[in-house]
Amino acid sequence: MDATAPDYSTKVVKFFVVASVIWALVGMLIGVILAAQLYWPILNFDSEYFQFGRLRPLHTSGVIYGFVVNILMGASLYIAQRTGQCSLFNKSLAWMVFWGWQLVLLLAVLSLPMGYTTSKEYAELEWPIDLLIVLVWVLYAVLFFGTLAKRRVNHIFVANWFFAAFIIVIALIFVVNNLAMPASFTKSYSVFAGAQDAIVQWWWGHNAVGFLLTAGVIGMNYYFIPKVAERPIYLTACRLFTFGGLSASTLGRYTPPCLFIGSRMATKHRCSDVADPVAPVMGRRL
Repeated sequence: MDATAPDYSTKVVKFFVVASVIWALVGMLIGVILAAQLYWPILNFDSEYFQFGRLRPLHTSGVIYGFVVNILMGASLYIAQRTGQCSLFNKSLAWMVFWGWQLVLLLAVLSLPMGYTTSKEYAELEWPIDLLIVLVWVLYAVLFFGTLAKRRVNHIFVANWFFAAFIIVIALIFVVNNLAMPASFTKSYSVFAGAQDAIVQWWWGHNAVGFLLTAGVIGMNYYFIPKVAERPIYLTACRLFTFGGLSASTLGRYTPPCLFIGSRMATKHRCSDVADPVAPVMGRRL
């Protein structure tokens, strides 16, 4: 074995994958229970904690933030290491991100059935948990971009463009949508009101699907499909078009920044323009 081979951190990635599967099962089981309640309302057991309105946000949060975000975090750290031929920026930080995110999900499981909610769809968690989400997300951003910074290859692989956009854009719209004035430890009120609040809320709500559930998954596809097929990416000139097109169709006002990020990543290192980005690492263990 090459003595200079990177010390890839795969254990934390495996933990993210296992956590993703567990939260998927939990979230989907709650979804089945909710579907059954529509036909047999008695299944709420006449308990406030099992009412449809309290379990439904637990179902969506479990699937979106438990199932999807866990797998995106794990995949992004795996792909950043393999395409950069480097180890993680900080292994301890990776574990902090993992356990911090599981704590967020656990607090959601405890608080939502008790009725502690902002009433905003896909953003139901109250302000103390929101602060924890922001903290974990910042640590995740430091970990991901720090890993990219220490890469041992010149180019930045296309999958990482999408993960970078996913991290930056979700942070921006999450913070704006969840700006609130705390009334107590378990209750807060949005700084926006009326139609403005609804517009800002669904700026987040639509992009929770259109970007959070899309950009990272596209990044995974750009890595794993060529890897499994053992073929380079077909028509690599479309990479920037895909990146900018997704940004334009889902975020509008963020199109120029996202295009700038993509163009800088594509043009700063010429080798990623003239050759498919999979080629330099194809044949090595990715």
